Amino acid sequence: MLKRYIWLAVATVFFTFQMWVGNANALDLSPETRTLPLNAEGDTVVLSLKEIKKGQKVFNDTCAQCHALGMTKTNPDVNLSPESLAFATPPRDNIEAMVDYLKKPTTYDGFIEISEFHPSLKSADIYPEMRNITEDDLYDVAGYILLQPKVRGEQWGGGKYLR
Repeated sequence: MLKRYIWLAVATVFFTFQMWVGNANALDLSPETRTLPLNAEGDTVVLSLKEIKKGQKVFNDTCAQCHALGMTKTNPDVNLSPESLAFATPPRDNIEAMVDYLKKPTTYDGFIEISEFHPSLKSADIYPEMRNITEDDLYDVAGYILLQPKVRGEQWGGGKYLR
C-alpha cells in the first residue's frame, strides 16, 4: 500500500513538472517569437498574447483530438510541422493559407476537397464543433499552429521533420 502512494506521489510530481516546462507561458514569448508569416508575399505579423491564448483554446477544444502536439492521428505521415505545411499543395505555412485551408480543406496534394472528412467552416453541418468558430478564431488558431514549432521545437509534429 505504501508503494502505491509513493508511486502516486512520484507520478504527480513528474506530471506537474512536465506541465510546467511543457507549456510556454504566453507572457514569456518575445515579439520576435510571436512574429509569424502572414501570407505568401512574405508579409509578417506579430501575434498579440491575447491572440495566442485564444488560438490555444480553440486548438485544444477543436483540433487537438486529432492533432495533439502537431501530429495527425488519421495520417501520421502528414503533420503540422513547418516542413509538412510548406510542402503541401498549396503551401499552408502562413496564416492566410492556413485560414483558407480551415475554410476549405483539401488533400495534401491539393487535388481533392475533403471537407466531409476534415472539420472546416464548409462542413460545420457535419462537425458541430465548427459551428461557433469565427474568422478571428481561424486566424488565432492558424497563428497558434505556426507558433508551436518555435515554442516546442521538434516535439511539435512528432519530431519527424529535419532542422
